[in-house]
Amino acid sequence: MLTIKNLSKKYKSSDKYSVKNLNLTLNDGEIFGFLGKNGAGKSTTIKCLTGIIPFESGEICICGHDIKKDPIGAKMNIGYVPDDHAVYDNLTGREYATFMGNVYGVEKETLAKRIDTFAKLFSMTKFLDKQIRSYSHGMKQKICIIAALIHNPKFWVLDEPLMGLDPQSMAEIKDYMVEHRRLGNTVFFSSHNIDLVEKLCDRVGIMREGQLLEVIDLKKFAKTGKSLEKYFLDLTKD
Repeated sequence: MLTIKNLSKKYKSSDKYSVKNLNLTLNDGEIFGFLGKNGAGKSTTIKCLTGIIPFESGEICICGHDIKKDPIGAKMNIGYVPDDHAVYDNLTGREYATFMGNVYGVEKETLAKRIDTFAKLFSMTKFLDKQIRSYSHGMKQKICIIAALIHNPKFWVLDEPLMGLDPQSMAEIKDYMVEHRRLGNTVFFSSHNIDLVEKLCDRVGIMREGQLLEVIDLKKFAKTGKSLEKYFLDLTKD
């Protein structure tokens, strides 16, 4: 699903690498959590693999498509949910989801059915025809998720997806993460919520100062009886 080889990224304003020599492979049909303190390199990694920012060296392939050599092919397989609700506030939810479906070339009838299906799934049906500027934080997050899933991507990427959401919205999004995995797809999300990651994910990667310290199989880790939170804090302490 995803292969990252020796990824390195340094911003012009910094003398340090935000991500350095990162290697990671994600499998079909798994939920992968990405943990790290603020500034550890999680969001930079996500922005590199989604093609939002360039990177100095390394390779990133999504479903066999190199993000540099074949960016369109790679991005057609990605559904990305940013942490900043980057949407067009003057559009209605339906208009925004339709626009995103058109960008990805989703057939008209299929697009309309998917919008209605996801709206029902995420309790957004009665808000679809209202302007996004009137939406709450949780509603904006859910319309971003609907837009990200509208083209049925194999690789669903989310940056801090559950931050600030009410319990009902959190449950709806977590349930669909599990469903997306059940369909043979892959979910990749960053989070500061270690309990959530431990309960939801198959594996987790831990970042510190731009480097991937470890990838943990959570079923195997559970058998050790250790606390993931304590393990993470010990591994990433200054």
